[in-house]
Amino acid sequence: MLLDGKVVVVSGVGPGLGRAIAVRSAREGADVVLGARTESRLDEVAKEVTALGRRAVTVPTDITDDDSARQLVRTTIEAFGHVDALVNNAFAMPPLADLATVDIDAVRSAFETNVLAALRLTRLFVPELEGGGSVVMINSAVLRHSRRTFGAYKMSKASLLALAQSLATELGPAGVRVNSVAPGYIWGDSLKWYFGYLARKRGVDPQQVYDETAAAIDLRKLPEPDEIADAVVFLASPLARAITGQCLDVNCGEYHH
Repeated sequence: MLLDGKVVVVSGVGPGLGRAIAVRSAREGADVVLGARTESRLDEVAKEVTALGRRAVTVPTDITDDDSARQLVRTTIEAFGHVDALVNNAFAMPPLADLATVDIDAVRSAFETNVLAALRLTRLFVPELEGGGSVVMINSAVLRHSRRTFGAYKMSKASLLALAQSLATELGPAGVRVNSVAPGYIWGDSLKWYFGYLARKRGVDPQQVYDETAAAIDLRKLPEPDEIADAVVFLASPLARAITGQCLDVNCGEYHH
């Protein structure tokens, strides 16, 4: 198992990608620390982890708050004594509006979660990761296009990529690797709902919306949460021990990079 005996911390755990990362990590032998604001979601994912025979610790966490983030670190060390990987998955969607008119305060708020909170949490965990630890930032395929209304979203994710690359350089001498995973579409509950909404507006079957979208993607399918989580597990594992400062696109060939 790729993560046998490892301890993986996942922030932003919800029913989609955060859950998939936690469960896939457990399947590969890791004990998991789950951080998110919504305690009920943490408990649901923890049950799945323990059903796989691994330990799960839940910590209600607001990563934009210093004290809350520090408590996540303290609880992790009290429970396991060490940390092997940190996955920064927490995310806030900025307004989808042109940069010429977007609300600046709303953009600033998204940056707080998407960039500064990831920096805060990584800095707090660095002493525990030194000597072989891994950090994985969850980014987005928005890096690869400049469509209208996505400007603020791209700004925050481009900043997160710059953060990861700079941390890779700074933390490399201490043996800490920092990489990014950039998903495209994620075929989970949220996207399924949205495609259903589009289908109802057009009076067509949701499968038609899926097929039309997938037709422009090399593999003719949309990546599922588990497939993206597998890339995260790879980067957190010893198989990626010589990889740092990289961004792995997981989009079934929607964009090439």
